[in-house]
Amino acid sequence: MSTTIATFIKERRKQLKLTQPELAERAGVGLRFVRELEQGKQTVQLDKVNQVLALFGSELGVIPKSES
Repeated sequence: MSTTIATFIKERRKQLKLTQPELAERAGVGLRFVRELEQGKQTVQLDKVNQVLALFGSELGVIPKSES
């Protein structure tokens, strides 16, 4: 089972006992962006996603598809 970015961020935020406004402030993004990200909105800016993921020691990158 793969974890979505939305699920990962929400779970990590809760593990660190951060509210959405606290996460937004620490990541330097807007509260609306955090809410949309956690809801799995499909059109989000990847640079902002990486700003949030950086707080958790992670980043989003390109992974080549395996040929099947």
